[in-house]
Amino acid sequence: LGAALWPGLSNAAGPDDAKGLWLSADGGAVIEFKPCADKPGALCGRIVWDKDAGKANDTCGIQIAQLERYDNEAWREGWVYDPRDKKKYKGALRVTAGDLFVRAFIGTEILGQTEQMKRVATLPASPVCKS
Repeated sequence: LGAALWPGLSNAAGPDDAKGLWLSADGGAVIEFKPCADKPGALCGRIVWDKDAGKANDTCGIQIAQLERYDNEAWREGWVYDPRDKKKYKGALRVTAGDLFVRAFIGTEILGQTEQMKRVATLPASPVCKS
């Protein structure tokens, strides 16, 4: 069952592997995951690039994740926020085979949805987020 939730389960990663810049599945945003400024030991994700930067639907600067602890090869015990539907969900985050899998769920993890993100080295040149 675990392998169905997390593809490539055998390629275990550590807690620091999630840190860095990640391109969303639709290619419309880059999220930076790093330690939370106000919660030592927790991991936070914030949108640092948005293809719609400077427009009315710009999501620059929005925090989309806060996960409290790393356990059983995943960041857990926190929330993820979907700016598309403007809702917070329980969340889990795992790096597998070099990709980041963000799982959002209500209730139990098995009843959620996963978004797969790709690591990027730098932000796209434009448009630029102001926040």
